[in-house]
Amino acid sequence: MPDTTTTLTPGERKRLVSGPGLLLVWLYGVMVVGALSRSVYQISTEFDRAPLAYALSAAAALVYAFITYSLVRGGETARKAARICCAAELAGVLAVGTWTLVRPEAFPDATVWSDFGMGYLFIPVILPVTGMLWLRAKR
Repeated sequence: MPDTTTTLTPGERKRLVSGPGLLLVWLYGVMVVGALSRSVYQISTEFDRAPLAYALSAAAALVYAFITYSLVRGGETARKAARICCAAELAGVLAVGTWTLVRPEAFPDATVWSDFGMGYLFIPVILPVTGMLWLRAKR
């Protein structure tokens, strides 16, 4: 009977976008588009109104883009980088979410991470936790 276990050659990458990972990539891709389009529009049309909020939305878009890229790229290095970035994303969501509740006057307009992502159906707080669990399972 042939051996059905797969071993990776040194140059080969382990796929991270199979099964639930594909949904994760899709959700991160949607968040990239949402956060990036929101921040580009707000920064280009009304930056002086809420510069901190709009800059944080742009930072969120960059984080989402990096995680999406890492998931699609695959491999152990990309998995580790995505996992670290998911942890940083979660820390950012929790910090900004708390900040917007404690000092709402600091945010005349919402960010992607305001109120723990309430404007995005709490996906910004759920996604990094799900991502870290998925990436841990894929090691």
